[in-house]
Parts: sequence; structure tokens; C-alpha cells
Amino acid sequence: MSESDSLQARVDRLELPFNEFGVDPYGISKRHLKQALPVFAALYRYYFRVRCFGIEHIPPRGRAMLVGNHSGGVAVDGAMVLASTMLEMEPPRLAQGMVERFLHKFPVSSLWASRTGQFTGLPEHARRLLEDDRLLMIFPEGAKGTAKLYRQRYSLVDFGTGFIRLALQTRSPIIPFAFLGGGTAIPTVFNAYGLGKLLGVPYVPLTPYVLPLPLPVQLEIHYGEPLVFQGTGDEEDHVIEGYVQKVKARISGLIERGRAERHGRRQGTRLLP
Repeated sequence: MSESDSLQARVDRLELPFNEFGVDPYGISKRHLKQALPVFAALYRYYFRVRCFGIEHIPPRGRAMLVGNHSGGVAVDGAMVLASTMLEMEPPRLAQGMVERFLHKFPVSSLWASRTGQFTGLPEHARRLLEDDRLLMIFPEGAKGTAKLYRQRYSLVDFGTGFIRLALQTRSPIIPFAFLGGGTAIPTVFNAYGLGKLLGVPYVPLTPYVLPLPLPVQLEIHYGEPLVFQGTGDEEDHVIEGYVQKVKARISGLIERGRAERHGRRQGTRLLP
């Protein structure tokens, strides 16, 4: 079987309720997925040479939330996380993300986002997806996360709290993950907020080579063990904030462990004769 046929087969194996036209109740299209996956797979396997660890922590079925750090000036992280669940999991799963609202201002990007399962980040959309036992991808840092400069690439900015209330309300496990290398792939030195306003986006990340085109550096995704919190989602703010800090600490730990392991691998490679 050719690689192209293998990728097509992975889309066919998705356990989603597609109708006779290849469209599921959310408007996800088999045709669009089959067109998009080869592009994502080429980036994942050959351009970024992504290394994925801990994929076994993601349940093969049922609701779950993938919660991780934003890294890089554009959504390379979201695309590669989606590719990892499609390419590395058995059976393959589609990670559905909550994208920024500005994306839907542009007809082409809006169409492709919705047809591949990425929707505007509204609470009602996220809750419905989880109640339908989908795999939801969330970056609690929001746009501030992708706005991190190169020197801040391994740091975490403030997390929103809505994802914890959502997890409690829907009784969803949280699978924390660390995304490494995005800040090196797109080494942002300045964010042009004025230019972004003119273009209808939050900002335009500028790099030493001006345009925010990703460099072919190796990326890594480290998934951690699931976190399950007890509650209804109506808890007081200080309780919710405590849960948020636990998730943030787990992601920070995954980042530091991933960095240490990557450094160790590089040192080992240098010592080889």
C-alpha cells in the first residue's frame, strides 16, 4: 500500500458518524480530511521530523481534553498535535481545536478549519463536542501564548480558567502535553500589533528574516498521564484556580523533562564515534 493510500485509509478508519456524503453532524468532511492529511503528514514526518512521546496516554475512544502550551507565532503546534493523533494513534483520532474567531473572517481558512473539525472557541461548541465523546484540543494561554518572543519560548503565560470548568461539567479527563520547538521554528523577535490590526489578526509575528515562515527544525510533543478533577464546574474561583495551577505545573514539568531528554539525546549523539 502506498503512503497516500495508507493516509486515505486512516481517514476512513476514523470512528466518526459520517453520512453517505462523507460529512459528520459537525460538518467535518472526509474529502477535506483526505486532502489535508497528506500535507500535515509531510510536514510532520519530513519537514519538522516530529518526535511524539506518550501517545498511549490519549484514550482510543471517549471524551478527553488535550491541554498544552502554545509555542511559535502561528498555529504550527495545533496542526502537529492534530497530525500526531491521526498518524500515531490506533485507531486514529481527530483532535478538534477551538480556533481564534479572527480565522473565520477569511472564507478559505474558515471553510478548511470547519471541514477538518476546528471550530470557533465558544464554550457551547466545546461542551457539545465533549458530550459527543470527541477529542478536544485546547491551548489555555490563547493568543498571548503564540505571541511569546524567542527568549520566552519555554515559558508559560497565564492560563484561562474556562477549560477546567468545562472538564468538570463534562467529566472529561485532561491529557496535558508539552510542545517543544515551535519557538525555534518561528523565532519571533517582535509582534507587529498595528500591522495585525490592519490585516484583521491579533498581531503579525516578525522574525530575524522578517516573515513568520517556519524553519525546518525538529519538533517534539510530550503527552502526560491524564488528570481527573472532581467537581461540578460551579466551584468558587479559588478552587478552580487551584486546579488550573496543577495543570500548568504538569505542563511545565513536561516541558522541562522534554528539554532535558532532548539535551541528553543530543549529547549522546555527539559522543558516538
